[in-house]
Amino acid sequence: MSELAPVYAVGDRVRILDLGKPGHVRTPVYVRHKIGVIERYCGTFENPEERAYGRWGLPRIPLYRVRLKQRDLWPDYDGTPGDVLELEIYDHWLAPAGAEAS
Repeated sequence: MSELAPVYAVGDRVRILDLGKPGHVRTPVYVRHKIGVIERYCGTFENPEERAYGRWGLPRIPLYRVRLKQRDLWPDYDGTPGDVLELEIYDHWLAPAGAEAS
């Protein structure tokens, strides 16, 4: 079985990219271009963007749980400063926090 090795570790700061892909993808628009922290590595999985179109979804790709501060997502958020959103993002949607989409 073909799969990619994880490149991020717990605590790494990452930028969620905007790949401009059409159709249903698992990366919400409101988190794209935002910076978060890897909370955990979830394992490798078939690429759901490929599986949705009947393709094999290989190689299997790393999936991470990423934590973002609510205030970084919503400028007018009036909850407590410690409030976060955690969501699972596939490796190809992530870059090191200092990197821009190429």
